[in-house]
Parts: sequence; C-alpha cells; structure tokens
Amino acid sequence: MNPLIAVLIAYISGSLPFAYLAGRVLGGIDLRRQGSGNLGATNVFRALGLPAAFVVFLLDAAKGGLPVWLLPTHGPNSEWWQIAYGVAAILGHVRPVFFLWRRGGKGVATAAGVFFALTHLPTAIATLVWVGVFIATRYVSVASLSAATSLPVAILIFRGPHAVFAMSVVTSAFVWWTHRGNIVRLRRGEEPKTWGRPGRGREPRDSIQIAGAPGVR
Repeated sequence: MNPLIAVLIAYISGSLPFAYLAGRVLGGIDLRRQGSGNLGATNVFRALGLPAAFVVFLLDAAKGGLPVWLLPTHGPNSEWWQIAYGVAAILGHVRPVFFLWRRGGKGVATAAGVFFALTHLPTAIATLVWVGVFIATRYVSVASLSAATSLPVAILIFRGPHAVFAMSVVTSAFVWWTHRGNIVRLRRGEEPKTWGRPGRGREPRDSIQIAGAPGVR
C-alpha cells in the first residue's frame, strides 16, 4: 500500500464522528448544538449519560489506535510512519472531513488510543493521572490537561528522547491549545464540572463558531 494512501485512511478513520452519530441515534440531537458543542465523550455524557459516553470514548480511542496497529509500515522508518498515522487520526477527529473540516472534538480520546498503540506503559500512567485528577477535581478539562502534560514526562522516563517522545510533546501542546477556552473559564471560575455544582455561569460554549449556529462559543 502506498504510505500516503495509508495516511489518508488514518485521517478518514479519525474523522468518523461517533459522538455525532450517538447524539443522532440515541437522542435525536445534534451535539454540535448541545452543551459545549464539542463532539467528544464529555458532551455525550452530559447529553446522553455515562453508558453512551463510555462507548464513544472507546470508539474514539479505537479510531486512533487501530490505524497505528494495522496500517502497514515501511522499512527502517516504520515508527515514523506509525506516528504519521497517529497524527492523521488525531487531526481527523479535530477537523473531520465529514463536516467539511469544521470543528469536531478536542482529540484527547483519539490521542489516548494512538499513544496506547505506540507505547503502553507511559500511556497507562497518563491515564491513571487523568483518573486521579478527575476524581479530585471533577473537571474533565483539568484531567485532560494533566494527562497530556504527564505523558511526555512518562515517555521520557521509560523510553527516552526519541520520535514518540517528540510527538507526545507536540500532542501535549496541541491539547492545551484545543482547551484554551476551558483554561479561560477555569481562571474565571466558570468551567462546569462533570457532576456536582457547576461554575458560576451557565454552561458556556467554546470559543470556536458552531457550524450553522449563531453566536460565538
């Protein structure tokens, strides 16, 4: 298989909008116009409940991990091709082709699947960080940012400074960028918690325009 075709397949895999499909099938709603407008497991949880959110999270992780596992690699640069597939899948989730490259999700679950396929132990450690921070704070955004920050550290400790470590640093920075609206709301005390008492304001929308919807979020 031509490696560029394989990268395209990985991107299309990442573009599969499982959160959107869950909203349509299970609730008859467009999650781009519900809650945060984000096509991710957190917005599914708020709109459809925990079972649907758990399934969407697993599917979003799988669409990142499976291309890395299954698509062919080429010669001595095999790890670089795996990284390319992972990057393509994450970009597909964030800017899915099926929505004409408008906003999808924030890439955390898909990135988790990619890195689990690339390096198991550091990803498991970052996952435990996510769980611990989430239980302590009840903020998905804080847990995601903490996990994204801990992943490069864990990779550096257990695997050293190589290609996957470089990708993890870039991915961590990307996750911080996709969560910039959440960071602003956290500083203002307006970020909603997943359960319990929310922040002071009503649930805000992120700072990117929802496709087809008025206003700024």
